[in-house]
Amino acid sequence: MSTSVATYRPHSNARSLAPADAYDRSVRRRVGITWSLLVLNVLTFVPHESVFPIPSAAGKAITQAALPAALLVALTLNRRLLIRPNVFLCLVTLLAIEAIVTCFTAQYLRSAGYRTFRLVEFVAVLWLLSPYWGRRDLLLVRCHLKAMAVVLGSVLVGLMLGPGRARPEGRLSGAIWPIPATQVAHYAAVTLGLVVVLWLGGHRRGRATMLTVVVTGIILIMTHTRTALVGLIVGLLIAGLSMIVVKTRVRKLFAIGGAVVLIAVTTLSNIIISWLTRGESGEQLTSLTGRTKFWGPLLAFPRDRFQEIFGFGLSNDSFNGQAIDSNWLTSYQDQGLFGVVVCAVILLFLFILAYLQPSGVRRAIALFLITYCLMASFTEVGFTNASTYLLDLTLAASLLVPSAVKMTQYED
Repeated sequence: MSTSVATYRPHSNARSLAPADAYDRSVRRRVGITWSLLVLNVLTFVPHESVFPIPSAAGKAITQAALPAALLVALTLNRRLLIRPNVFLCLVTLLAIEAIVTCFTAQYLRSAGYRTFRLVEFVAVLWLLSPYWGRRDLLLVRCHLKAMAVVLGSVLVGLMLGPGRARPEGRLSGAIWPIPATQVAHYAAVTLGLVVVLWLGGHRRGRATMLTVVVTGIILIMTHTRTALVGLIVGLLIAGLSMIVVKTRVRKLFAIGGAVVLIAVTTLSNIIISWLTRGESGEQLTSLTGRTKFWGPLLAFPRDRFQEIFGFGLSNDSFNGQAIDSNWLTSYQDQGLFGVVVCAVILLFLFILAYLQPSGVRRAIALFLITYCLMASFTEVGFTNASTYLLDLTLAASLLVPSAVKMTQYED
């Protein structure tokens, strides 16, 4: 028996998403855009170092405009201004509030006020993203890895287009977007560490992990940056130890890694020492490449009681025209003893919170990032200002909260 009514059947390749799935896809996309804009905002722009004629004003305008753009996207993502209360962002907010207070007493009110306004914007975006912390799909970690892949990819393309500009003084830096070697090393080390920890936790395939490790490892070595290398090694050691009891893969990696290190030390010691010293004299090594020469005068600079406790206001991380290159001394200079204590409390709180978490990949990633930032804080800056290190710590804090309740309402 046949029917004269033809039944409509959709095309086999046509797929429709349920409203909840479509909303989640939109959320993931906008979170990724917001996080990428934050990464763009903290990229350092070095004038006249690009293979393309990018004016200095244009380069700085792009990075600075990325922050208000991130705020706008975050507002479309979180229209009801929902926040997830957490101690970490409260501590960061304390730094922003203290910066507001001290900027009115700063010698250069305009520049300090502008940096304070940027820090407040930055913290506001982090608060707007807080409802999406604790997701089981590690959304923020994946967004960070994608952003790092774009940045490191531009470094490799710049190396091919302009080898001379990409390796000034023999250290790999960005030649398309002019990024200094130390920052390139930071991105490479964090990317390598995150990928290895994800693989140890069974969240990545072996071939893709190996390819990423090789590429980022080569980039890291070409930057000749010791801080990033030490931070990577210590961070992976702490992260691996946190999973060594529950993951056979971790125990095997530690055994293989120990054997490789032993062989390398016994056979390639001269090459390793040459790479680590970078041709510097003993005096340069003991002074951390001249960094400590400016630390003494900074600590001896006369301060009144208010300046000793709350600092001079946010600056460009320099003292008498020289880069300070230490998060703790920069915090003391800009935000006084108050800033130093808050930075220490942030790290201590995250370590304690990680210790209280069950063993797993989320805890391991957080421990890697916290340890890396701690090791880098002695010769790098960034906890008290909008920076990549503050993003790293935010990423760690987002992994140490319980999984958020799934949002059931969505917006058109």
